[in-house]
Amino acid sequence: MDAEFWQEKWHKGEIGFHLEQVHPLLKRFLPDLNLAAGQRVLVPLCGKSLDLGYLLDQGLQVVGVELSDRAVDALFEQRGVAPECSDWAGGKRYQHGPLTVFQGDFFALDADSLGRIDAIYDRAALIALPEAMRNRYAAQLVSLSNAAPQLLITLSYDQQRMDGPPFSVDLALITALYQDHYNIAVVSNEDIIKHEPRFAENGLEALHQLCSLLTPQN
Repeated sequence: MDAEFWQEKWHKGEIGFHLEQVHPLLKRFLPDLNLAAGQRVLVPLCGKSLDLGYLLDQGLQVVGVELSDRAVDALFEQRGVAPECSDWAGGKRYQHGPLTVFQGDFFALDADSLGRIDAIYDRAALIALPEAMRNRYAAQLVSLSNAAPQLLITLSYDQQRMDGPPFSVDLALITALYQDHYNIAVVSNEDIIKHEPRFAENGLEALHQLCSLLTPQN
């Protein structure tokens, strides 16, 4: 699974992962990150998520990273603003007020370009990545943010019944990826299969949505 795969998804409008509402788990558990107004939240693989607007409405600065230029254009269009655009090593940097989006290769981003990060919100990034990319992704996220606190939403299901993306990421995998840097607490674990007919049609009998709070060990 490479960059072309996701570019094609956005080109065809095959974005079933996009929610037409703010994620309820973000509203519920954002306070657990104990953020103050003006602090910076990193949202990897952000798409055009409405969650970014919610974070901004809480007085936070938001830094998104997104591969697709179509997604970035759509994000600023739905906010009704025209961002300033500049180049960075891996693509284009868009900014308007407290919202910054790095369009391009997430793995080309460095901490100096990104700037200080106070927290991470990952709703659709880790579950979008196949097994071969997850260790590299987690290591990059830790490096970019200096292991900032993280609110992580994943899905857990029988991967033998359905292939991803989104891929199944359970607590054992989260622990394997992040235990060297974080204390990990599952703050919500709910079977949402009755709300996800697409997954049920693929033969799944259960689909667990996990929300995990990752706090730095030090």
